[in-house]
Amino acid sequence: MKTGILAAVALGLAVLVGAPTAQAAPFEHPEDAFEPCPDADGVLAGSQCARFLSPLDPDDLKLGHAELFVRRFPGQGASRGQVWLIAGGPGESGASFYPLLNTFRAAFPGYDLMIPDHRGTGFSTRLCPAEESPESPGGTALQGAEWGTCLPALATPRTKTFTVSNAARDLSALMARYGEEQPTFLYGVSYGTQLALRTLAIAPPKRLDGVILDSLVPPDGDATFDLSHRSVVVDRVGRQVLAACDVDSACRARLGGSAVEAYRAVLADPAKAALVPGGRPKRFFGALLDAPPLRARIPELIAALRAGDGEPLKQARTDLEAFGAPFGAYAQAPLSIPLVSLISASENNARPAMTQAQVDAEAEGLLFVSSLPGQLVGGAGNAYPRDAFFGKHPGKLPPTLVLQGDLDPKTPLAGAEAQVAALRTAGPIALRTVQGGPHFLAFTAPDCFVAAVQAFVATKRPVRGTCSLE
Repeated sequence: MKTGILAAVALGLAVLVGAPTAQAAPFEHPEDAFEPCPDADGVLAGSQCARFLSPLDPDDLKLGHAELFVRRFPGQGASRGQVWLIAGGPGESGASFYPLLNTFRAAFPGYDLMIPDHRGTGFSTRLCPAEESPESPGGTALQGAEWGTCLPALATPRTKTFTVSNAARDLSALMARYGEEQPTFLYGVSYGTQLALRTLAIAPPKRLDGVILDSLVPPDGDATFDLSHRSVVVDRVGRQVLAACDVDSACRARLGGSAVEAYRAVLADPAKAALVPGGRPKRFFGALLDAPPLRARIPELIAALRAGDGEPLKQARTDLEAFGAPFGAYAQAPLSIPLVSLISASENNARPAMTQAQVDAEAEGLLFVSSLPGQLVGGAGNAYPRDAFFGKHPGKLPPTLVLQGDLDPKTPLAGAEAQVAALRTAGPIALRTVQGGPHFLAFTAPDCFVAAVQAFVATKRPVRGTCSLE
């Protein structure tokens, strides 16, 4: 398995793959109190780090403990409270937020930003501790022979403790340990929204003034928008982009007619398809949907292919890599593929018996695809059993604001609407839609994100509405 598949397997942002990562020693301190971080330079200046021990399995203490890493960025001036930022993935660490600190400081002015690495990610205890160590040859990403020594460890009872529910218990314990009695908000993105909701169902924090869910996952057990259907989700967004071109006279003229038909012609021509980086146009164009500037260039890229010009496609690939490059500059940044595979197979795959032949047959009728369904094939063997909290909604929901893009190719708007409908009886919840918004709105639609969150934090009242990405 290679690093290039990281985005395809994860719930989080696709462009976080392939970027170079800095190497640094993880924070080490015997106590669980916050201390100045040893890597507190540049963007991380002023940050404080702590490590906290949590049972790997609360029902079997003989398995030992997970060491959880958490980084705090104190608010400017007198602290108004704290906000816990929960990353996606499920293999992403808290480093996903480091390039966006200014956005979160603007959204939560004066609040301390609390950023944990949930179990299995970053500087927290890993599924393969030796192979995923920052000091290993590949750093926190698996490399070469490390796969061979890591894989046998994944067939042990210890692996089955890295569940969403245990990660939820970790988060509740962290918030209890470092929360104190102060205003507290919880923010989650993508998989982080699943983890946040599981936390509220299992062990809700003592004080929680509000919850912000960015790119909300569909309800547990959903058989339409789960990971095995990711290509179908991607295809729907891609077709919306082509449909928008068809109603724009200038765009339609550039392609000499229907964008769908122009694109089909490219797909049907092996010589033109070969000009696409990687040689898989459906997958390449599907990846562009994550980045609004690149998504907007899809019609002109199709036009270039029809003319036999592959250079604009090469530039698009370079720009896509640059789009995600800021996220790779930290030692704990690489996704944990073992954790992604484990949780995806255990909790978020509605078709565990799906074969590669079925994946290929489904992709045949699509115009845009993801490699994720194929990566799920055969993963059920190491899955852990779903527990009693799978599909269980919180009994009581604090004021909750959901922010969702209507062009999200990972966690679609319809899935978020279904989740919001299921949560309405638990407490005040409102959905704000970003028109033209893709995934991870704190990153891809920061102006809409900051305005909505600032208002919510000030009033603690979730309000429905829309915002335009343009």
